Amino acid sequence: MGMSRYNDKKTTKPRKKRIWKIALLAFLLVFAVAGAGLAYVMNQVSSVAESTQQELERGERSEYRDVDVDPREDPVSVLFLGLDTRDGDLSGLTDAMILVTFNPDDESVKMLNIPRDSLVDIPGRAQTDKINHAHAFGGIDLTLDTVEGLLDVPVDYFVSVNFDAFMEVVDEVGGIDVDAPMEVRDTDNATYGEIVIPKGEQTLDGEEALAYARMRKHDPEGDIGRGKRQKEIIESLIHETANVSNLTSFQPLLDTVERNTEMNIDFDTMMSLHHYADSLAEIESLNLDGSGIMRDDIYYYQLDEESLHDTRQRLKLHLEMIDEAEEYAPEQAPAEHEQVPEEAPVEEEPVEQEPNSEWEENEEQEQWNNAGGQNDGYEENYDGGAETEEAPQSNSEQQPGGQEQQPAENGGLNQHNEQAPAEEDNNAYDEEVHDW
Repeated sequence: MGMSRYNDKKTTKPRKKRIWKIALLAFLLVFAVAGAGLAYVMNQVSSVAESTQQELERGERSEYRDVDVDPREDPVSVLFLGLDTRDGDLSGLTDAMILVTFNPDDESVKMLNIPRDSLVDIPGRAQTDKINHAHAFGGIDLTLDTVEGLLDVPVDYFVSVNFDAFMEVVDEVGGIDVDAPMEVRDTDNATYGEIVIPKGEQTLDGEEALAYARMRKHDPEGDIGRGKRQKEIIESLIHETANVSNLTSFQPLLDTVERNTEMNIDFDTMMSLHHYADSLAEIESLNLDGSGIMRDDIYYYQLDEESLHDTRQRLKLHLEMIDEAEEYAPEQAPAEHEQVPEEAPVEEEPVEQEPNSEWEENEEQEQWNNAGGQNDGYEENYDGGAETEEAPQSNSEQQPGGQEQQPAENGGLNQHNEQAPAEEDNNAYDEEVHDW
């Protein structure tokens, strides 16, 4: 049996206060400095781009591509990841997953927010799990494979960043302007006892912007409303970085990006994406509809089959993988990279909204801390999508309610008959804070 190309991750203990963040479009800084024509800054950005490079085990080309792509001529995709990490540590769970596609024909940009609690197949795992666990299980390589398998499109590039970069960049540009659709309150922050953002036009500093981006439990639109606010923040940040006079010092800003960012986008590729700068103010947002379910007292987001199919088709059309006639065709047999259901899904009890009690958050945080982010007892043997995980046996522990855990429905993705891992080995990843 071959060795897995995914290494088990042992993460450091996360912050006592679970502070969430959005994926910072780090390379967008290049758009501003390129327009300014500042040779010194351009050289510094080139240096930062080189130092943040991370090679992928798959190589430069996605397995969903038959030939290499040139972003100056071909449509491409970039996955932005916001990580739940400490300063400079880019392992752990992904709190935000945003896929952005670029099409050079009309210089259009589409953005898809992938719900972090989405119940999906993760290659090499015996059962379905939350999509944001993929990074903790197997790093960026497993994350890209999971997203590609879910959406059936290539992920050409990625940018991962932790929350320190987001807040520091917002502070460095002098804050960002937003138009809050409602009053936002947040008590889980490092600086203030409580953050209150009144309804209406406001200028936010880094920590306030983070609170504005993360709040969803009091938003009547839930995840959809949060996605709209994240997009507003990204657009405002682009606007502020484009105004070079707002940058009190380029070097601290670049140092922040360098310290908190990993990507596989080189400087030349970033420069080739510069012509999309004007289009970023008119990004078309895509959504994955679904509903909440509970499995063993854990919240999951069950993706809607029709919405998932529609989103796949729209992404494929934008990436010019299909034509318009194919976009509206009914769903046929799964594509080459799609996984096929093997058994009838287990009925799940639907819930109207995510649990959000402080007790639940504290309980989950304590379990994560006790586990130390470890993934003990698993042997990852991922080989081209074959599920070969060996689940540890336990004679003393059972799932809640004394029942054996069963695979759950996951929006048309693969179901498995393998035995589920014992709770003691998996609850560090199953038990999540549901506040992002």
